[in-house]
Amino acid sequence: MRITDLGRSRRRFFALLGTAALALAGAVALPTTAQAANILSNPGFESGSLSPWSCTGNLGSVVSSPVHAGSKALAGAVSSSDNAQCSQTVPVQPNTTYSLSGWVRGNYVYLGVDGGASTWTTSPSAYSRLSVSFTTGASQTSAKIYVHGWYAQGTYYADDISLDGPGGGGGSDTQAPTTPTNLTSTGKTSSSVSLSWGASSDNVGVSAYDVYSGSNQVLSVSGTSATVGGLSPSTAYTFTVKARDAAGNTSAASNSVSVTTSAGGGGPTGFKQAAPYLYLGWGDPPSATSVMSSTGIKWFTMAFMLDSGGCNPAWDSSRPLTGGTDQTVINQIRSAGGDVVPSFGGWQGSKLGANCSSAGALAGALQKVIDAYGLKAIDMDIENTDEFENEAVQAKILTALKTVKANNPGLRTIVTFGTSTTGPTYYGNRLIEQAQSLNAGIDVFTIMPFDFGGGSDMYGNTVNAAEGLKAKLKSTFGWDDATAYSHIGISGMNGLSDQQENTTPAIWGQIRDWANAHHIARLAYWAVNRDRSCPGGGVVSNCSGISQSTWQFTSITAGFTG
Repeated sequence: MRITDLGRSRRRFFALLGTAALALAGAVALPTTAQAANILSNPGFESGSLSPWSCTGNLGSVVSSPVHAGSKALAGAVSSSDNAQCSQTVPVQPNTTYSLSGWVRGNYVYLGVDGGASTWTTSPSAYSRLSVSFTTGASQTSAKIYVHGWYAQGTYYADDISLDGPGGGGGSDTQAPTTPTNLTSTGKTSSSVSLSWGASSDNVGVSAYDVYSGSNQVLSVSGTSATVGGLSPSTAYTFTVKARDAAGNTSAASNSVSVTTSAGGGGPTGFKQAAPYLYLGWGDPPSATSVMSSTGIKWFTMAFMLDSGGCNPAWDSSRPLTGGTDQTVINQIRSAGGDVVPSFGGWQGSKLGANCSSAGALAGALQKVIDAYGLKAIDMDIENTDEFENEAVQAKILTALKTVKANNPGLRTIVTFGTSTTGPTYYGNRLIEQAQSLNAGIDVFTIMPFDFGGGSDMYGNTVNAAEGLKAKLKSTFGWDDATAYSHIGISGMNGLSDQQENTTPAIWGQIRDWANAHHIARLAYWAVNRDRSCPGGGVVSNCSGISQSTWQFTSITAGFTG
């Protein structure tokens, strides 16, 4: 999208914070650095049971929703007198630094090591990642890892907890498990693949099996089967499995198995998003929660995430990734029951896609934002000559999106780009072809049907452009009509466009109705800042240039259900 030119509990709460700070400050001098291997058992609760985790008050349980990855997660039913602490004790090596991390959601969720460092967050409506390091004592041989909520603050959830480092025994166990055998696929859908394999053996015991998609670890389970979710339809994936013991010794990879997910049965992907753009950089930004209350909209596309230098993400290149106005607004949206999808790029500014030196570096920058906000989706707005009309940068962006999608199961990836009145241009077609060639697994291809260079029939032009995109997706991916539609997004411009095209509320309502009838994936427009009346006002940042009701375009967009 382009920027137009234009008491007890209280005492215990603070005591815990103080303990965490002291623990972090009191590391043993010159510790050994832990090797990267998760030594926790049942870290993602995929076994369907709590073991070997134990929870106070019998308040812990394994649930199938909400999960961060895989098909199971931990739920802690906090009460007014019990914080539902769930813990696991593992062998560790003395004088060694370990890294603890995990994904949590809920009011005041804590992750830490008993008697040592801890960290916490509040993320009631989305999973967010917690991480903390700690160093074992000179004679310490075990550590108790815990996660808990806070008194009377409601159920919390935790998933994919990892303690990276060598197991206990002072390094005496150096024998790796045998290699898992006979990895096979036992089933698939348009978004998941089920796997099974032969068990490994070990001199001490196998503690977990790590499932890889390509070079990326996507699951860790205790049994000999797993279901990998969050995949794209009609997409080929290659899986391997490695066995791991409590000391962190890892086997060689199993045989590989390649599986192409189903096409979705000719139906939709299940991802639907009505998410108009909200920009806090100009245009008299409105109160997001007031707009939500007035219109019923739940999602916003937050613009723009750019490069602040050195491939480091920042809002508009200048506002901090976290701790600033943007995070405050996002917290308010989520507290009101909504969510956001950040948009990377745009028409102008210093863009991560163009400036990051490699696809790996770009994926690292995207991951910082995903981790900061526990995101469900990201939007790459690919425009102008530096990104859209640069095939190497297109490939860099798509490869980075493939990487973060593999590393964050369930994450939805969106690419947004310009179009002609009849469908994608040369560079749009090239983008789609590269996505297929790279096996990028893009969930939504969103076109921007405006600034065509003239034309008064904005409904007809938009529909024709979307139909052209559908045809291109069908021919490139081999999808049927319904599947192609389910991968399409439309992102318009309310009122007057830069080129004086006029999308009225009535026309936008027609476009919304067409989008619902064809079950596309996403409807957005640029921008909520402009969703106010100013007939004769021209193309400006804080109104549409036409006569309309306040928030009328947002109300129409909120009626998109796909």
